Amino acid sequence: MLTVRHLVKKYNDTPVLKSIDLHAEAGEFIAVVGGGGSGKSTLLRCLALQEGWDSGKIIYNGDQEISPSWFSRWKVSKDWAVIEPSPQMNGKQTAFRNVVSGRFRQFSYWRLLLGGKPSPEEYTRAMDYLEKVGLLDQAFQKVGKMSGGEKQRVAIAKALCRGAKIIIADDPVSNLDPHSAQRVLDDLKQLYQAEGLLIICALQNVELAERYASRIIGLDGGEIVLDVSGRRLTSAERKKIL
Repeated sequence: MLTVRHLVKKYNDTPVLKSIDLHAEAGEFIAVVGGGGSGKSTLLRCLALQEGWDSGKIIYNGDQEISPSWFSRWKVSKDWAVIEPSPQMNGKQTAFRNVVSGRFRQFSYWRLLLGGKPSPEEYTRAMDYLEKVGLLDQAFQKVGKMSGGEKQRVAIAKALCRGAKIIIADDPVSNLDPHSAQRVLDDLKQLYQAEGLLIICALQNVELAERYASRIIGLDGGEIVLDVSGRRLTSAERKKIL
């Protein structure tokens, strides 16, 4: 589904990512781990198509090469969703309205001009995904009154509603209490297989990566130094990334 070849990213001529090679398929939950300055946040921004890179390739679905240009990244971005530590949503609108807004890119200009009223099919789709993240009973509660964990689950439902095939999550549980973090990661773990998604998630907490990910990738100094199936890491493997 997603192939990265010799990806290089520099800031002020200093390499932050050094010839990254990676292949990921649908139905994987990949945790990216590493210490401060390892390059994991930069890698996620590139994989999320939020910024370009200096050299190398990102190939989507085996044959669609994405260039670093804004337009090339934008053309395929409808299949991507990004979940931030503090999701950007309209706190004055309901969970349902925030979720269904993920479909706005599919709306015509005239439909948006008339207020973007969802069709019955879109209503059902949004409610189905709110149910999958356990928030059906709060569908018409304003997001601004929700907890951090609930907001993250709304963000997940929004990503699924828009039809995203790839979800890039930059440590989505860093601002949550342990119980809320567990619930968010439980949702992601259940959904990536059921929906055939590719989830690439940076995590500061290695224990959470060991518990939830199907695969763990470790970075150090802008290079991949670890690529193993999701399991408890050995002491030697931990030393490579911490």
